[in-house]
Amino acid sequence: MRFLDHTPRFLFFTGKGGVGKTSIACATSIHLAAAGRRVLLVSTDPASNVGQVFGVTIGNRVTAIPAVDRLWTLEIDPQAAAQAYRDRIVGPVRGVLPDTVVKGIEEQLSGACTTEIAAFDEFTALLTDGNLTAGYDHVIFDTAPTGHTIRLLQLPGAWTGFLEAGKGDASCLGPLAGLEKQRAQYKSAVEALADPVRTRLVLVARPQLATLREAARTHTELAEIGLSQQFLVINGVLPRTETDGDPLAAAIWDREQAALAAVPAALRALPQDVIPLKGFNLVGLDALRHLLTDETPSTNIAESVAKAPAPAPLSALIDGIAAEGHGLVMLMGKGGVGKTTLAAAVAVELAHRGLTVHLTTSDPAAHLEDTLSGTLEHLTVSRIDPHVETERYRQQVLAAKGAELDAAGRALLEEDLRSPCTEEIAVFGAFSRVIREASSKFVVMDTAPTGHTLLLLDAAGAYHREVVRQMSRNHAHFVTPMMQLQDPKRTKVLLVSLAETTPVLEAAGLQADLRRAGIEPWAWIINNSVATANPTSALLRQRARNELSEIDAVATRHASQYALVPLLKSEPVGVDRLLELVHPAAIPNSAATVAPRVVAST
Repeated sequence: MRFLDHTPRFLFFTGKGGVGKTSIACATSIHLAAAGRRVLLVSTDPASNVGQVFGVTIGNRVTAIPAVDRLWTLEIDPQAAAQAYRDRIVGPVRGVLPDTVVKGIEEQLSGACTTEIAAFDEFTALLTDGNLTAGYDHVIFDTAPTGHTIRLLQLPGAWTGFLEAGKGDASCLGPLAGLEKQRAQYKSAVEALADPVRTRLVLVARPQLATLREAARTHTELAEIGLSQQFLVINGVLPRTETDGDPLAAAIWDREQAALAAVPAALRALPQDVIPLKGFNLVGLDALRHLLTDETPSTNIAESVAKAPAPAPLSALIDGIAAEGHGLVMLMGKGGVGKTTLAAAVAVELAHRGLTVHLTTSDPAAHLEDTLSGTLEHLTVSRIDPHVETERYRQQVLAAKGAELDAAGRALLEEDLRSPCTEEIAVFGAFSRVIREASSKFVVMDTAPTGHTLLLLDAAGAYHREVVRQMSRNHAHFVTPMMQLQDPKRTKVLLVSLAETTPVLEAAGLQADLRRAGIEPWAWIINNSVATANPTSALLRQRARNELSEIDAVATRHASQYALVPLLKSEPVGVDRLLELVHPAAIPNSAATVAPRVVAST
């Protein structure tokens, strides 16, 4: 693998959700440790699953992997980091200032902006504090899906420039209180990220147009902030040998080869590696050790005769949604599981029934227009664009508050609004506006990957608490966005997963997080199921058998109701193919015929 040649000290893996960043980062860590290097693997993903892949509990502390000599791991826990950050800021004034003032400061520090700053603080420390990483030859970063990662990697420059200009006096007073002393650390982080001798960034993609375009966009944006040492890894390419006599495999191979032939020009000059599609689950040390080789793990899959309950078809779930006449439908889950496609399919089906629908996305990396590839009566499409929303918010504040200020005061306000925290406020405002529309129509929302979505919900929770605190004094009636999300008559959350170990575990974890916030998921959707597509290719049949235990887990342990969507020969782009996802009449299998449980044996 070319990306492993002369590996520098810092190695970043990034890309669109679901392309295999975590698996490749873990496999790389094992490879380097086996070569005698001391390795620290760090996850910066708010929804990290590194612990699940290795089968150990990690968390926000350096943890040795017992079965791999010279390998340690760390998951930067945004919530734990935020609490430590709050304690550091609030601790010195507790007992000194009045309780009401302290509570006000704590509320200022309760939002998603504080969470991101705190996690970023830990991230930059690993890049710049030699004492923290002195015992390691390599520090490998498994990053969040692209949109969140770009924001994280842009933060060193954003915060450095913001501190140099002066931080203003309003919206970010709480979160920014501890940043001034970090100026030198952030400057050093920028230098480390931009140094090709110390840092290499690996763009991970699948042989799909959407992920390759996303990789090209990431390449350009990161090159603009100085990360020039980039490699491209295309993961999960179906071997040509699997296509003989299998129409599904042949169609997939043709689709992938067409995508590879159309690799964006920005990526063609990068050093490139290809990892073939594997027939085994990428969980556990045996599988990870074989990911970057041509060998097969010793673990085999044995089939038993147990059957899982049959799912409802996707059309039946939409019947239940349509019965309400209006409401918010949110599709959530791990990156790369097909939330954008399924959100478009649900919206198209509702509009096809004559219902008014607004389809929108909060995912910075989503491509709804490409998925729809056309228009449909009763359907409107939008995107919550962080840049657009931030500029709109800035202009609103300048018009409202700036009109009463003199030139010096307006200049300070403009500086304040250049803070990265402003984006959090602006995006949450747009999110709230979209939610309000659901009182008179259907709003179908394709959300960002899990971690980023939880930060958005965290902002909703902080806003809810502040409204409750203020409005309760006057005994006024109010409905906050969080209250609407908690009302199953107004909001239906659909958890999207693949029939694979990591996506199912992450969806189950998201479900637990939502329940703690008082939000009960309405249904699960298992997408791109090979087990229902009747393959004859040996590799695809192996993957189909691997799916069955995960389908059983969803059916018997996680979901009150679920739908199973088959992998189709043609990519689901355009209205007709999206409707085919809802009504897969051509698919001969039912879930009941493919639901025998499987167990691992050696």
